[in-house]
Amino acid sequence: MTLADIQERVRAAEIKAGREDGSVRLVAVSKVQPLERIEAVLKAGHRLFGENRVQEAAGKWPEFRERFGDVKIHLVGPLQTNKLRQALDLFDAIHSLDRAKLARKLASEVQARGACPDLFIQVNTGEEPQKAGVLPADVDQFVSQCRGELDLPISGLMVIPPVDEEPALHFALLRKMAERNGLSDLSMGMSADYESAIALGATHVRVGSAIFGARAYD
Repeated sequence: MTLADIQERVRAAEIKAGREDGSVRLVAVSKVQPLERIEAVLKAGHRLFGENRVQEAAGKWPEFRERFGDVKIHLVGPLQTNKLRQALDLFDAIHSLDRAKLARKLASEVQARGACPDLFIQVNTGEEPQKAGVLPADVDQFVSQCRGELDLPISGLMVIPPVDEEPALHFALLRKMAERNGLSDLSMGMSADYESAIALGATHVRVGSAIFGARAYD
């Protein structure tokens, strides 16, 4: 499947859901992908990418940005507090704000810089002990803390559903939490389920292997 195929399916899913054309942003997740595959997608005209690790992004995107201009990079993986400053230099959005300690350090750094990337709170809708994210019962309080006490401009919510459960249930739950808190953006849906996510209100879908091919992990 090609980038054009995925773009066409995203547009078709928008139409089927009765949504405005272009209301869903396709984040091409390029983690652990060979540079030549990423370059091919850039040459095809795509300009929004996702990375899981700060260090990996730092090693490849400054050069690509010099060559291809207005490229947007979103952090879709976990963020350690000791990588925060570097992340703020690199990323246009962070999809993985998942704990109070990170929020406080982020708020302090943003205040000093006077600029902030788009921020998504990661929600652990499946309440999986091994997975990062704010628990559903704590979401409202955490959103309130980020907006009020910390003055962080929260854009939306993000979820990675449990692999053994119906993702649509988690997408619907995330949408309800976003609506309740007046949040407009929903980062949900990956290569196997992005069409379902679009039907349930996704504004950002994170698609990797369906665009680039299977990842070759060391």
